[in-house]
Amino acid sequence: MEQKVPKKEASISEVPQHIAIIMDGNGRWAQARGKKRVFGHKAGMERAREMAEVCGELGVKYLTLFAFSSENWNRPKDEVSFLMELFATSLKNESKKLHKNNVKLMVIGDKEGFDSRLRKAIEKAEALTQDNDGLYLQIAANYGGRWDIVQAAQSLAEQGASITEESLQAQLVTADGVDPDLLIRTGGEQRISNFLMWQAAYAELYFSDALWPDFDGKALKVAIEDYNRRQRRFGKTGEQVATTSN
Repeated sequence: MEQKVPKKEASISEVPQHIAIIMDGNGRWAQARGKKRVFGHKAGMERAREMAEVCGELGVKYLTLFAFSSENWNRPKDEVSFLMELFATSLKNESKKLHKNNVKLMVIGDKEGFDSRLRKAIEKAEALTQDNDGLYLQIAANYGGRWDIVQAAQSLAEQGASITEESLQAQLVTADGVDPDLLIRTGGEQRISNFLMWQAAYAELYFSDALWPDFDGKALKVAIEDYNRRQRRFGKTGEQVATTSN
């Protein structure tokens, strides 16, 4: 009979180096209040700002937020248009605040899918914060995990380079960072929806029933406490990990 390895006691003192979040539930949150879906996206933007602040305070190094997937273009046109406008406005309004707080902003995804105005706004915000070394805030927009792997493989093929795990990872849009330790999804769904499919291979998954605008700093800390009760084995046995950590 396999020996059970006791779970570690929860501790907020150990924070994940990289937290990735699928921010799901904005539309349902608004509809539950008799509002249009766009109302929920505005509330979700405010919550994203809070997450960046809390992660910075806790000492998280990387925060990746799934803002708009490559599949989200299939949503109603008026909703997509609103999201693009909200993204552009937020970049303009938030970039100086991020810079002041030493946050480095990076937008990951197929940016060629955006219009020239939005691309310029992204470039300006990234340029302003490029030398900051506090929290690294990655916004995944027009992003898909399959797209990321394909574009990395295509890049290697064009270079005539051999395809290995190391060479492919070096071509992913997240190549300058580290893989996520904790991947959170709000909204009650339990899937990763084509988000960081390569990078999240060994991420701990945490699913919350809270809709994104209701997932506050306290809820994030609960997720981190749950993460700290887990034993990350990376293919080893529980006994091996326990011996190494002692």
